[in-house]
Amino acid sequence: MVAVSAQAQRDPRSVAIAAWAVGGVALLLGQAIVRLAPRALEPWAAVLDGASVEPAVVLAYLGAMAGLAYFEGYRGFQQRFSPRVVVRAQHLVRHPTALTVVLAPLMVMGLIHATRRRLIGSWGLIVGIIGLIVAVAQLDQPWRGAIDAGVVVGLSWGLIATLALAFRGARGQIPDVDPDLPESPGPA
Repeated sequence: MVAVSAQAQRDPRSVAIAAWAVGGVALLLGQAIVRLAPRALEPWAAVLDGASVEPAVVLAYLGAMAGLAYFEGYRGFQQRFSPRVVVRAQHLVRHPTALTVVLAPLMVMGLIHATRRRLIGSWGLIVGIIGLIVAVAQLDQPWRGAIDAGVVVGLSWGLIATLALAFRGARGQIPDVDPDLPESPGPA
């Protein structure tokens, strides 16, 4: 973690920019969790009414939840995405422009104002996620519910990791990761 001056952290303008940047990401993650959770729980309504559940369904749920907790939550969010969001938010606080502030959630997610590699990676991930959403929507319950349950666990982990790192960042403890910002053109 890299320390940032306490005065820069308390400036109301800086707090508002960081809150919009990280808060926008948190709202996107929270919205997805709220939208997917009922579908993840849908197959269990029959169980509450006394129906039995097949062991394969239980294994599918447990496997999806454990796998996505690790790969999406821990490796994807906690190790990569969330630290970069916080570092990019701190950069935005120090170097705001009208466009990057208005589009702050997109900026901290690496969808704008990033290196070519980060832009390709971030936009490619978005396209991949959309493809997976379309594919999973074609599955029947309970298999769709199992995957949705895993995604809810992974997104919840990601939301918590992002907010925890943001609060640490607000106290001046910035993760030591490359923000993948475009290089400045330099002197002419």
